[in-house]
Amino acid sequence: MDHVQTVVVGAGVIGLAIARHLAVRGHDVLILEAEAAIGQHTSSRNSQVIHAGIYYPRGSIQQVLCLKGKAMLYDYCATRHVGHARCGKLTVAPSADRVGELQALVARGAANGVDDLYVISADEMRALEPAVACAGAMVSPSSGIVDAPGLMLALLGEAEAAGAMLALNARFLRAEVTPNGFRIDVADAAETQLSCANLINAAALGAWDVANGIAGLDPSLIPPKNLAKGNYFSISSASPFSALIYPMPLVGSLGIHSVQDLGGGVKFGPNMEWVDRVEYSVNPDLRPVFEAAIRDYWPGLPDGALQPDSAGIRPRIWGAGQAKREFEFQGAATHGLPGLVQMFGFESPGLTSCLAIAEHVGGMLLNEGT
Repeated sequence: MDHVQTVVVGAGVIGLAIARHLAVRGHDVLILEAEAAIGQHTSSRNSQVIHAGIYYPRGSIQQVLCLKGKAMLYDYCATRHVGHARCGKLTVAPSADRVGELQALVARGAANGVDDLYVISADEMRALEPAVACAGAMVSPSSGIVDAPGLMLALLGEAEAAGAMLALNARFLRAEVTPNGFRIDVADAAETQLSCANLINAAALGAWDVANGIAGLDPSLIPPKNLAKGNYFSISSASPFSALIYPMPLVGSLGIHSVQDLGGGVKFGPNMEWVDRVEYSVNPDLRPVFEAAIRDYWPGLPDGALQPDSAGIRPRIWGAGQAKREFEFQGAATHGLPGLVQMFGFESPGLTSCLAIAEHVGGMLLNEGT
C-alpha cells in the first residue's frame, strides 16, 4: 500500500492552492480529483471576480482572508502572468433616495479595512460609464476579475514542479483512522488503497460525501448541506461597460450584476435559487427576470439580446431563512483527529481568498505538528 504525507481531496482552486502551498514547503502531496479534469464545478462556474472585502462581517474569517487573499492574488497573477484586470466595481443607486446608502457602504468597507472606496455623482458616473443609468455610485478600485482556469493551471503547475501529484478520475470512497494517520480507499481504474498522515477535505460540493466516508468522525460535526444555484445570461456583443456594475446589495446576495471577461465580453448574474441537486442547465424562462434587473442600471439592453450562458452551484452550510454562515474550518481541536482538515461552505470569496486559505490550512497542520 502506497504512503503519501498529505492527501488533498478536490482539485478546485482552493484544493490546488493548498496543494501548492504544502508542496513548496516540502510536503509529499497527492491531489485526488473525482472528475476527468480540474476545476469542473464551483471554481469555474462563478463570476471570476476578485472581491474587495466590503460586505463580510468585521473580524470574521471571510473578511480577514478576503483582504489578505486579494493582495496575495493580485501579486501572484502579476508575477506568474495569469490573466487578470483591476477593472474596479461600481455599485449603483437607482434613485436619489438611495444615494445615502452608498455612504453607509463606504463606511462599512472602511471598517473592514477597504479604505479606497468613494461615492461619485450621477454626472461623474455618466462620464465613466455612459451606458449606466443611476443617481450615484460607489467606486471600489481594488475589485477586479481573474482568469480562474488560468489561475488553476498555474497553481497546479507550481504544485507539480514541487513534487505534488494529481490523480484524475480518482474518487475518494472512505477513510479509516490508523495510528499513523489514515487509510484511504480510492475509486480509480481499480479500487486503490493508500495511507497518509494528513487528509485535507477541499472537495467543495463533495465535501459532505468525503466527511461521511471518514470512519471515526463524529457525524454530528458535519454541518447541513444546502445548494444555491446561480444562473448567468450573456449577450453576443462587446460589453458596454469598462468596470463591473453591481446593483445595491440584497439580503444574502449581491444581485444580478455585470461580469466582464478578459476578452471584452460580458455576462450577467447570478440570480439565486435553492436547489436539491447539482444540475447546470439554465432555464431560458428566467430571461424576463434578468432583463428587468439589468435594465434598472442598463436601460439600453436590446430586446432579445440575452441568451442563457452558464450556471454554478454554491455549497452552503446555511439555508433559506437562516442567518448567513461563513467558511468553516475543522481541525483536530474540533473533531479530535490529528492531520484531518475539513472545509465546508466555501463559496464567495473563496476564489479571491484561495492563497490565504491555503496559508491558513498550512498553519493548522503546522500547529498540530503534522
